[in-house]
Amino acid sequence: MIKECLQFLIEPAKNLKIRLKESRRRVKIERREPLTENQLFIMELARELTWICQRSDILAHIWTGEDIWPPGLCKEFIMQTASILEMKEKAVRPSLCSDVYMERRDWREKLLCVLEGEEDDLSDLKRTIMDWTHSQRNTHPNGIWPGEAVLLILDDMELQWKKGRLRHLQSAVELLIWVAMGEHLDKELVPRLWLVQKQKSQNIEATRYIPHAVWNWICHAAVDVTFDVNTAHPTLLVSDDGKRMRCSPEPQDVSWRRQHFDGWLCALGTEGFSCGRRYWEVEVGDRDWRVGVAKESALRRGYGFLNTQSGYYTLRLERGTELKALTVPVTPLTQATVPRRVGVYLDYEEGQLSFYDIQRRSHIYTFCERFTETLFPVFGTAEMVRDMVIRPAGLRLPCPCNGPCLFS
Repeated sequence: MIKECLQFLIEPAKNLKIRLKESRRRVKIERREPLTENQLFIMELARELTWICQRSDILAHIWTGEDIWPPGLCKEFIMQTASILEMKEKAVRPSLCSDVYMERRDWREKLLCVLEGEEDDLSDLKRTIMDWTHSQRNTHPNGIWPGEAVLLILDDMELQWKKGRLRHLQSAVELLIWVAMGEHLDKELVPRLWLVQKQKSQNIEATRYIPHAVWNWICHAAVDVTFDVNTAHPTLLVSDDGKRMRCSPEPQDVSWRRQHFDGWLCALGTEGFSCGRRYWEVEVGDRDWRVGVAKESALRRGYGFLNTQSGYYTLRLERGTELKALTVPVTPLTQATVPRRVGVYLDYEEGQLSFYDIQRRSHIYTFCERFTETLFPVFGTAEMVRDMVIRPAGLRLPCPCNGPCLFS
């Protein structure tokens, strides 16, 4: 009896909540400023992709007006997409792995010119994109099957967009364009290739949240890494198991060490990598740390700059707030919050070294380089209270799935 009474109260409350939400959405739409031509074009493109790729219902949020992209984002997306499609047309053997963003056309520079002009300047680029969508519809009258891996990622993206972790569904549109372009590829590979290219182009917004399926693929490359006490600076204390390191008040006697750092407070990992994919996670400090890799030939003596020019590919936190990638010149990184657990992913053959905020499962930065020699993990800390800790390879954050994991 009590349960029935409570149900009598709960159901009207649910209906009222739904009606209020719908009313707020209608008011928001009614008060919205008129859409620009580029915004309307993105909506039309989303409708076309919904027809081309089967079960891509996520794009309905775009062409029904729920997800309206800012004008600047629309212009950048049109420039980027048209450049990719033009490269695909010119290539003798189209490859989604190639750096189509930068090799033959610097679309970013042209974008700056377009942003200063009128929207009509994009008319040719829009025509390129729509001609491609029409050719896809003619080539695939029954649509394209995206594959289960892509559908899982699209579901994940939609959920994160509704939670507010993704500002816009740009990633979903890009992924489906890759599906249509990569018809000759195994659909299970498309999400991985898409992520690699997005990270190489430093498209942080597109990879702000890494989908479950792709994240699991990255974590499957996990290896056990330990601090090499023989390379550690004299003031660094390394635990017996090689998993913890901190700074001590007094330097130790290291006369027996041959390869130690004597300037910066750093240490290398015991094992170097010259091929394959590797992934490891580090619990860093609050004030000052560095994480990354170093070439085998990189110098360890003195206080020379530990940057890409000297053979180091690292992230550095200074004074607890200044996060930067040590490129030449330095690349400041604007993070909403400074990461406390950093994931490092090395794909040697792909020439990619990426860093992630593990707790938020988001991309921080990617170094792109043609590696030719053995790379060693490198670590640095100036903290005396809190240890820098290398997490075990098998230790993972709990899966969000209820029951059997959908993303393994």
